[in-house]
Order: sequence, then structure tokens, then C-alpha cells
Amino acid sequence: MATILVIDDEEPVRIVMRRLLERAGYRVIVAENGRTGLKAFRDNDVDVVLTDILMPEHDGLELIMKLRGEKPDAKIIAMSGGGKTGVMDFLDLAASYGASRILSKPVSNAELLEAVEQLLKRA
Repeated sequence: MATILVIDDEEPVRIVMRRLLERAGYRVIVAENGRTGLKAFRDNDVDVVLTDILMPEHDGLELIMKLRGEKPDAKIIAMSGGGKTGVMDFLDLAASYGASRILSKPVSNAELLEAVEQLLKRA
């Protein structure tokens, strides 16, 4: 069973993603920010990381750089609903920092599951 780490500062997002991924047969670990997400990544054998970009205590961009530094082949999906500068600016940066896939929020259940499945097939 693959393990998915979901890192998002919004509790409702974490709950929905956890339920969706668990129903799809994955083991799911959740974290509320980049700092706790990095610790969870280090403490567990994680197959895919789903991370928001705009978060307190290590934003998603900083987290992606740290994950790449520790495990260059980590499978990372970056997600963002944007902000003042717009969603694509953050997602383009996430891709340049090493995100394997980028998704714009709100993301559909099918799109999220497809992204996870594609990354796991590359393993």
C-alpha cells in the first residue's frame, strides 16, 4: 500500500483529501504546515507528497527545495489556489523548484487521483 503525505494548512482540505485517498486504498499522513510536513516525510516511508504552496512555517516552495535536497527522486505534487499574484506564478515556481506535478485548486477528485496514480506508476 502506497503512503501519501498531504500537507495543507486548511483543515477541511486535509480532511477531504485524506478521505478521498484512503477510499482509493492509500495510507495517508497529514500535516498542517511545511515544518510538520518535513518531519512527517523524514519519519515515514512516503511514496508521494501533496503540498499546498501558501502555508505558514515553511511554505510549499521552501518545502519542495528541502525535499529535493534530502531525496532527489521524491514524487511531489504542488497545489495552489493562488494568492495576490495569481495561481500560475506559484505553480510555475513550484515546477521550477522540482515539483513532479502541479495542480490548481480547487482540484477535482479525479484529477488528484490521476496525478497520484501517474507518479506511482513511474516508481
